[in-house]
Amino acid sequence: MRVQHILKASAMIIASLAALPLAAQTTSTGSGQAYPARTVRVIVAFPPGAGVDIAIRLVTPKLSEAFGQPFVIDNRPGAGGNVGAEIAAHATADGYTLFGGGAPAAISQTLYPKLGYDLLKDFDAIALVATVPLVLVVHPSLPVKSASDLAALARGKPGELTYASTGSGSTPHLTAEMLKMHAGMQIVHVPYKGTPAAVTDVVAGRVTFMFANSLSVLPQVQSGRLRALAISSAKRSALTPNLPTLAETYPGFESGTWYAFAAPAGTPRDIITRLNGAIVKALQIPDVREKLKAQGAEILSGTPEEAGSFIRSEVTKWGKVVKASGARAD
Repeated sequence: MRVQHILKASAMIIASLAALPLAAQTTSTGSGQAYPARTVRVIVAFPPGAGVDIAIRLVTPKLSEAFGQPFVIDNRPGAGGNVGAEIAAHATADGYTLFGGGAPAAISQTLYPKLGYDLLKDFDAIALVATVPLVLVVHPSLPVKSASDLAALARGKPGELTYASTGSGSTPHLTAEMLKMHAGMQIVHVPYKGTPAAVTDVVAGRVTFMFANSLSVLPQVQSGRLRALAISSAKRSALTPNLPTLAETYPGFESGTWYAFAAPAGTPRDIITRLNGAIVKALQIPDVREKLKAQGAEILSGTPEEAGSFIRSEVTKWGKVVKASGARAD
């Protein structure tokens, strides 16, 4: 699996960096001025408190320490993350504007008929940060104990089972559509404007099931108000080791949101390299790791090339799901 390959490669990179101090050496720009010589802006296309915002904010203070200049978050939400992404894509490619993005930007490439940016052409990947799988949950009254049970029930009642999501084209929506494709189900989408409302209606039994971030649903699972059937990652999560993966039933199934750093295309390669090294190093700091894991995240890191390859594969994967499902932006 792509994520597992990145994890192995990350371990090799970490070993090579272990002997280096956290402080990153300065890099000269084309003008001969040391980089960074001033504040670096990191655009996050979602509001404060969103998953990507939390993850990027855990790393940026460590970059400030490493480079001796402030790395400041600039939240630019709107249009499913496309407002901020477009601003970052058209910024000057000098290393002073970075993009903290994730899965929504990859999905948008096919979800929206017209975009003001191209994720693959307008950005240079710097480093992956982490991936967060989704948990498949159902109301406990539903007579199913596994993903295959759910699929069998849905096939026996075509068009009767419903699933909640956080909106058309969201990762939870398209993950359910991916399951629909793998399992041959006919199910009905019920979009919501946020996770809390969606979870509330699944708990109340008004909707049959949903995919959600583990932090959003595990308290309800532990209290018996929801039943967890499976997790969307390629391998089992340390947070829920007894919960099977969907890939165990449907080989090749892998989904979830993810977070990464990128820069406008054409940013000097030496700047990309230094930023990557500092991010990889930051992701090994115990408090950063612990806080990411507390969010249900699996740390990725890796090289810029691996980050770019991963992002390209995500654009391709979600493009197929978007087209097959007929999903449209809200």
